[in-house]
Amino acid sequence: MLRPRVHVRMSAATAPTPARRSVLARRIRVVVAATITYNVVEAAIALTAGTAASSAALVGFGLDSLVEVLSAAAVAWQFAAPDPERRERTATRLIAVSFFGLAVLVSVEAVRALLGASSPETSTVGLVLAAVSLVVMPGLSWFERRTGRELGSASAVADSKQTLLCAWLSAVLLVGLALHSTLGWWWADPLAALVIAGFAVREGLEAWRGDTCCTPVARLVDDVTPTCTDGCHDD
Repeated sequence: MLRPRVHVRMSAATAPTPARRSVLARRIRVVVAATITYNVVEAAIALTAGTAASSAALVGFGLDSLVEVLSAAAVAWQFAAPDPERRERTATRLIAVSFFGLAVLVSVEAVRALLGASSPETSTVGLVLAAVSLVVMPGLSWFERRTGRELGSASAVADSKQTLLCAWLSAVLLVGLALHSTLGWWWADPLAALVIAGFAVREGLEAWRGDTCCTPVARLVDDVTPTCTDGCHDD
């Protein structure tokens, strides 16, 4: 169920001080570096195991990890600048494109699996990888989202959504592989993956429109008083 949007005006009292902004920016760089490192390893394992088992789900999961690397790299590029706010809009647009790319990749692999393009084998490596990712990815997402909210960074919040979506894909992969190995329900994973792809499109549209968070870029580009949605502030 879609949540109602709540618009809240930023004020000088709620804006972080320059010193605090520096700390928050450093935290974002750390969590982004951790996200990139983990996803590179995850992609290598998933693609190798997926190819060996002829598993469209595992291969799609590996491709998703590469998309997440691109998303996190956009945030890393933004916060490598002396003034990250000037790169905010471009970084957010790049993340939006990564959402669309993820939706396409997951959909293609899901349709291929449903059409019987491959006969997947059970993969113990895939099960372990999905379980580990289901634990790691929500933590990374929570930390980046919380930091991005306080900093007022749309790109950081959008990237945290990308990471959380990857966590959902981990759950889908885990359930799909488990059902396939225990009950022979090979179609469970691709069907659920198509649902996740739909959510990826929605998040991509929100990131493209800048609905993920009220950000300083509104002042820099549009010269208007920024407003926030409920996706940017805790209740």
